Formats: sequence, structure tokens, C-alpha cells
Amino acid sequence: MRLTNAKSMKQGIRAVAARAGVSTASVSRALNNPDAVSPSLRARIEQAIDALGYIPHAPARILSSRRSRTLGAIVPTIDNTMFARGIASLQQYLSSVGYMLFLTTSGYDLDVELQQARNLISRGVDGLVLRGDCHHDGLRKLLADNAVPFINVGIYQPDRPYPCVGTDNEAAAHRAAAHVIELGHRRIGIVSALQRNNDRASARVAGFRRALAENGIELPPQWHVEVPYTLDDAREAARYLLNLKDRPSAVVCGNDVIAYGVLLEAERDGFAVPRDLSVIGFDDLDWSRHLRPSLTTIHVPTGETWQRAGEYLVRSLAGEQTIMHREIDFSLVVRESTAPPPKSLK
Repeated sequence: MRLTNAKSMKQGIRAVAARAGVSTASVSRALNNPDAVSPSLRARIEQAIDALGYIPHAPARILSSRRSRTLGAIVPTIDNTMFARGIASLQQYLSSVGYMLFLTTSGYDLDVELQQARNLISRGVDGLVLRGDCHHDGLRKLLADNAVPFINVGIYQPDRPYPCVGTDNEAAAHRAAAHVIELGHRRIGIVSALQRNNDRASARVAGFRRALAENGIELPPQWHVEVPYTLDDAREAARYLLNLKDRPSAVVCGNDVIAYGVLLEAERDGFAVPRDLSVIGFDDLDWSRHLRPSLTTIHVPTGETWQRAGEYLVRSLAGEQTIMHREIDFSLVVRESTAPPPKSLK
């Protein structure tokens, strides 16, 4: 039987308190501010709640605490494995501290992202996790006018006035391109994600280009292809590059899924990787180490990044000191898909 009216709520809390052997005030604190009670006490109260089947009345809790203990996250798409991994880590952390997560998608459309933010705020979320720092001006005003805490995840921009946690995408992409240059490649193509409304993709392209420029390497316009985040589009881009009369000996990719498409198409067209073509990705998805050849890539600690985003918001809401700009380290993982260029393409 659900206990939802005020009288039933009080009776429910009394029953939980009696079963747990604590005061009703302790039960209220555990429900409205779990960090205010010890882990052992919180566990005892949670066991009593489970045993009784008690369901706290959310609207009443919001009124009493002025907090809903929910956060919202807006991601471009759930098709991206990196987003799925990040959301899972964020959800796990929030659950451990008594928060819930509302998830929506924007499709890389800034107008849609703004509308989704309005929806989440109208439903009482305490804060928002946003992807990147490419947002509608209306969204920035909405957050400021309503004093909604937020954090940009997946980027590190210490020169910006907004909180962020993530990898320096430009520096990481620079390291990826530098790796194939160090192997002796000077004919280097780029297959990147679409840069429109995607500051992570743009930063990675900038990093690739900076590495080439620093080493006096020219990038012909036809050697840079932008594609949506799908294997089919990545394969089409690879088919185009590999069928050029003057083709690259290495391809640096904006993410691992794009790199998978390049690898698959190279194999289908009779190219041996890395003997005929070197390929490097970005993200280090689980499949990257299992492919044959296994994929050289940039490792980004996605789980840690999203957990840190959750920690920032939870601590900010609790009035604790927080770090506004947190950088997450990346690393180059060298596997089987890169090697010195063939003599015919040096």
C-alpha cells in the first residue's frame, strides 16, 4: 500500500524509524540529505524502507528540502558508445549519494538542447550536465536566470568562465598525429566527426592540423573528410581516400568508431594495415584492443570524467568547495594499426 498523503507520510516515517531503531528526524535527514548521516545509519534506514515497502513522497521532500536530489544530463546522442559509458558511470555515482538522473538527447541541435534544458528545469532538477561548451545563448541565460548549477563535460577550457571537466582534446589529437609523424609518415589524411555544434570535434581537428603544420607537412584539402558518427559514413570516407590517385599513407581519425570504419574498408579494398596504411583512433573503446589489427588510439578515462562531473554538482549543491576546471589526463596507446610507411609512399 502506497503512503502518499501527509498523514500517511508521517505514519510511514514513524514505521521506518521504529523498525530501524532511530528517531523520525534521523529518517528525514537520511531521505532529504543522505550525506548528513553516517553510512551505517543510512544503510539501516534503507533496509527498513525496503522491508516496509515505504515510498517517500517526492513533492513533499522537494518542498521541505528545496532540493529534488535529481540531476539532468543532455547528450547529443545515445548511439555514441562513449556517451553510454559516461552516463553509466554518472548514474552509478549519483545513485551512491542518493541522487537520480534524468537523461535527454539533443541530436547536436542547439535549439533542441535549449528546449530539453527548459523541460528538465521545469521538472525541478537541481543541476545539469552538458556536453561540451557549444550552447545556445538562450541556454546560458536560462541557467543564469534560474541559478541552475551546471558543468560542461568532455572538455578542458580553463580560460572560459564556465565549469568543465575533461581532456584537452586539441592536445590529445596533436599527440595522435605526432605519433604517425614520428613513425615517418608525411602523407597524412584526416577523417573527423562533423564539426558543426561540436567543439570536441573541432578541437581534435585543430590538434591534428597543428602537428602537421609544426612538421612542415601539407594537408591537401581532399585529404580531410568530415563524417557523421556511423560506420557506414566512415567506410565511405575511407573508400574515397583510398581510391585517390594520390592517397595518404596514414589516417588520423576523430574517434574510434570512425577508425573502425577506415580499418574495415581498407581490408575490403585489399589494403593491409599497417603495412599499406596506418590508422589511429581516439577514445580507446573496448573493441579497440580486440580488433585485428588492434587499434592504436588515444585513451580517455570516460568513466572518471563523468563521475567527476557528478561530484562537482553534488558538492556545489552541498555548498562545498569545488574545482571549476578539472583536466583529465589522456594517454597514447600504441597497438598494431600503426607502423612506418611503405617505401612507395614515403
